[in-house]
Amino acid sequence: MNRIDRLTAILVQLQSKRVVKAQEIADKYKLSLRTVYRDIKALDEAGVPIIGEAGIGYSIMEGYRLPPVMFTKEEATAFLTAEKLVEKLTDESTKKNYSTAMLKVKAVLRLTEKDYLEDMEQHIEVIENQYVPKRSNDTIHLQNVLQCIAQKNVLQLDYFANHNQQKTIRDVEPVGIYYLGEYWYMVAYCRLRKDYRTFKFSSINKLTITDEFFQQEHPSLKTFLNKESKEKNLQTVILLINKSIIHYFGDQKYYNGFVSQKEIGDNIEMTFLTASLNGFARWYMLFGDHADIESPQELRDIVKNVLSDISQKVK
Repeated sequence: MNRIDRLTAILVQLQSKRVVKAQEIADKYKLSLRTVYRDIKALDEAGVPIIGEAGIGYSIMEGYRLPPVMFTKEEATAFLTAEKLVEKLTDESTKKNYSTAMLKVKAVLRLTEKDYLEDMEQHIEVIENQYVPKRSNDTIHLQNVLQCIAQKNVLQLDYFANHNQQKTIRDVEPVGIYYLGEYWYMVAYCRLRKDYRTFKFSSINKLTITDEFFQQEHPSLKTFLNKESKEKNLQTVILLINKSIIHYFGDQKYYNGFVSQKEIGDNIEMTFLTASLNGFARWYMLFGDHADIESPQELRDIVKNVLSDISQKVK
């Protein structure tokens, strides 16, 4: 990236947030801090009203705006790809808002780029998994939840917990949302349980925005997810699998905690991390006649017990 392009990119970055730290700019463009300081000075000398505070970062004086930026074909295509994902994986409100935003993006494109996008649209699709039950995301209200996170509204949930088949009414303080394994989830502080809980959107029968606001400062969603990941009691599983069946695994190995693999003759040694040996044992039995369990012994014992129970039922 030449210096003119870099200065323009830094200016756009400065307009994207209230305060941008020099280290953020250095990390994004792989620059030294000295180069960042030099570029900021160049923008300042060019008349851009940059406000800088030691130890805090840089900001642009309120009211200053860079004229509309032209997108590259690659950037516009990235927006188009994201639009396809939003269309399939989010709710009606989010789809509508993104569609409006895309019209604004297309409005600043040159004619050749508009034609390019129109052609590319026919070559990108997001196809739903035919083996996963169809469901509607139209009632998950992602935008409502995100608005409540920003405004600190307390949410009331009419919630059905699958693990104990119980229906409860919960007042919660929302922290964040995330998408995992075909479903949307919300992390929130539950006043009923007096602790943080994860709520599956598809299990929320009714979501009500209350007039009550919460004052408590909650950790970021990323902090919560990292903490939850570390607290999981993961166990290492090592299998020796015949090469002839590896191609049947597909994405299933990732769903079951795949970490790494290495070739050993006609076999492949695969390492997994799993939170449930019982669940892993049942997946292993799908191909167990072509794979040996190298460790742990507990997994071998579980498989033996399950096979013993099955043998009693199929006499």
